[in-house]
Amino acid sequence: MLEQDQVDIIKGAVKDFFEKMTIPASSIEASLTSEKDAVDIDVKLEEPQILIGQQGQTLFEIQRLLRTILNKKLQNTFYFNLDINDYKRKKVEYLKNLAKELADQAALAGEEKTLPPMSAYERRIIHAELSQRTDVVTESWGEDFERHIIIKPK
Repeated sequence: MLEQDQVDIIKGAVKDFFEKMTIPASSIEASLTSEKDAVDIDVKLEEPQILIGQQGQTLFEIQRLLRTILNKKLQNTFYFNLDINDYKRKKVEYLKNLAKELADQAALAGEEKTLPPMSAYERRIIHAELSQRTDVVTESWGEDFERHIIIKPK
């Protein structure tokens, strides 16, 4: 469980990280999640594209690097979620809407819908969004970078 003073240390370390990269952040917000075992960091940048990368890959790698640094610095293991210019929040919203729309189409038309290949993180969002529906089921197919979701009517 994290305390507020640890969150302040995390925020400072993230600020230092971006300053050392010579990428000025217009704002950095840090907050504990409701479970108090995770920290959400929201960073605002003028030029976010280079740090987000293709399909958010660079953002996930920066998050992984920062989590490793911070776990060693605090000598504590915790979940760390980095978002730059609300990229992840918008991506989750988009994926949830896509899942609902394709599930509706699959249920109405009675035919499978195949989504493009996605990362495990993105597939997890789709599966979670449709897990409570009784009219469709989701399955992951393929391997490695070709792994995708199929939405099937029940």
